Amino acid sequence: MKILMVLTSHDKLGNTGRPTGFWLEEFAAPYYRFKDKNHQIVIASPKGGQPPLDPKSNEPEFRTDLTRRYEADPATQALLAKTVRLDSVKQEDFDTVYYPGGHGPMWDLAEDPFSIKLLESFYAAGKTFCVVCHSTGALRHVKMPNGKLLVEGKNVTGFTNGEEEAVGLTKIVPFLVEDEMIRLGAHFSKTKDWGVHVVADGQLITGQNPASSGPAADLLLEQLAKKAVKPGKAA
Repeated sequence: MKILMVLTSHDKLGNTGRPTGFWLEEFAAPYYRFKDKNHQIVIASPKGGQPPLDPKSNEPEFRTDLTRRYEADPATQALLAKTVRLDSVKQEDFDTVYYPGGHGPMWDLAEDPFSIKLLESFYAAGKTFCVVCHSTGALRHVKMPNGKLLVEGKNVTGFTNGEEEAVGLTKIVPFLVEDEMIRLGAHFSKTKDWGVHVVADGQLITGQNPASSGPAADLLLEQLAKKAVKPGKAA
């Protein structure tokens, strides 16, 4: 399969002067699941080129076996340094799309017209796709072909109010993922802070936090395999 991964290009944490970007585990965990099954991976970002890594995500307490694998993998680092521009990719060229999180997407992907249209096109084409953590916020303006908001009435998860409070950024982020999803009419569910929680509702798969990014990728691959076995059957 051909899988598109979309990362943020935003590197400033509001007006704090602190850096942000994508969260390393949320890229590495799905990336290596896709790579190890020999799927073709294309990485895109709004600006193209090297996407900003949230430096906090590579501190010792947040490292995992897969982030360490990335650190020892110059080929993947080189691929990541050359992301294609988001406005150059088309849904027709991919089987699915996966959005890792980190705080960056709250500022750019949530409002980016190319991201919004891309997600809308995946949904309209009947393809299953996945967003995790803060990238659930990238769904806020996405609509279905009938004009209704995609998340209205859908079961979703994402970075929770409690998790945002725990990292001290409740007043910094442009909106709270949990509150925004509820405001838009989604059925938001969650587990304990930092626990693994993945939700599937039709074509949409969402993950709560970094720990959920790998399991969300596993579920995505599982659902795509089922669709491949039964062509034409809805997700």
